[in-house]
Amino acid sequence: MSPLSEEQLIKRREAQRQRIVEAALKVFAVRGLHGAKMSMVAEEAELSAGQLYRFFESKEELYITLIRQVAEETAQAMKSIYDLPGSPFDKLRTFTASILKEESAQFPFKLIQHANTAEDVPDEAKQLLQQFTAKRYIEQLLPLFEEGQRMGDIAQGDTRKLISAFLTLLSALITLNMPIDDDHQMPDADILMRIIEGPRVRDR
Repeated sequence: MSPLSEEQLIKRREAQRQRIVEAALKVFAVRGLHGAKMSMVAEEAELSAGQLYRFFESKEELYITLIRQVAEETAQAMKSIYDLPGSPFDKLRTFTASILKEESAQFPFKLIQHANTAEDVPDEAKQLLQQFTAKRYIEQLLPLFEEGQRMGDIAQGDTRKLISAFLTLLSALITLNMPIDDDHQMPDADILMRIIEGPRVRDR
């Protein structure tokens, strides 16, 4: 077998790094910074501890990398709502359904939740977390909600308070730590969307 070219080695290294980041996101989202261990990340990524430490010297470095990446991806995800098809209500429903359906889509939000409540978060991560404010999310969604209200698809009232209530409930569902069984099922997107639906949607 011929040796790998420099380009192939770079691609392999990038792929391994991405595997580590994806595995770390799951581990840190579920266990938080304090409960997570580098050995858990290595196991989740199906790599050795030695391979892990070639990319990240410490758990804190990996954690800060995750927070930075989540900050960028979450900001992009909020913007992407506007590119979804349909009315403002349809866009919000599609976005909400994708988050509630896919566990991996919930990991960034769970990571942020852990980070905002933990006491041992590195200072650099705390500075990055300042991007995750309710005010920022409300401002990002404000034009969409206002358009939906004008169309009658979204309930009337104080728009910012309506967005805040919607995001609070969505966040609560994502971070809910209750067993799911026949007696307790996770609400779906349609149930959550009822709190913001306007008369035009109800009359469909």
